[in-house]
Amino acid sequence: MPSSISDVLRESHRLGFLGDRPIDEVIAHARSFVDALEGVTGAVVDLGAGGGVPGLVIAHDRPDLSVTLVDRRSKRTDFLSRMVMRMRWTDRVEVVSRDVESVVAASGGVFDAAVARGFGPPETTLEFASRLVRAGGRIVISEPPTGDRWDSKLVAELGLRRRHQADGRVAVFDRDGFT
Repeated sequence: MPSSISDVLRESHRLGFLGDRPIDEVIAHARSFVDALEGVTGAVVDLGAGGGVPGLVIAHDRPDLSVTLVDRRSKRTDFLSRMVMRMRWTDRVEVVSRDVESVVAASGGVFDAAVARGFGPPETTLEFASRLVRAGGRIVISEPPTGDRWDSKLVAELGLRRRHQADGRVAVFDRDGFT
């Protein structure tokens, strides 16, 4: 039975849910999300939670947050549910096996933050995240190794403002004037 976040993510990696990067690098990248959530309280949603990154690392490092892991693939959400039970986080981590579109329809605008590591094209990810996050919330999305992929016109249309992040691993957006 996994007893640490490293054990959980090693199991996820073994099952092919996390790609080829070493677990230590995966965890370090996920901790960029944790850092970007500084000052956020309440509920966080992980879009396309897959193998649990960054959502499980956020749940581990920020036990003060309520985390919802959303993925449409039942094989992955079954795994995530088992890991949440093993880590004894069922009181603060929920696993949802549905399309993000249905989550938006059911609970749009209720989360304090949304995160995504590899959910989809930038425009789609940003649009869904902005519909899930309440006014004043934050969005954190994995950034590619090079280049800026965020259309400033779309960012403005969605009522977002890009926040500077020194490490360049994640893009951070504030919705409607988060301070």
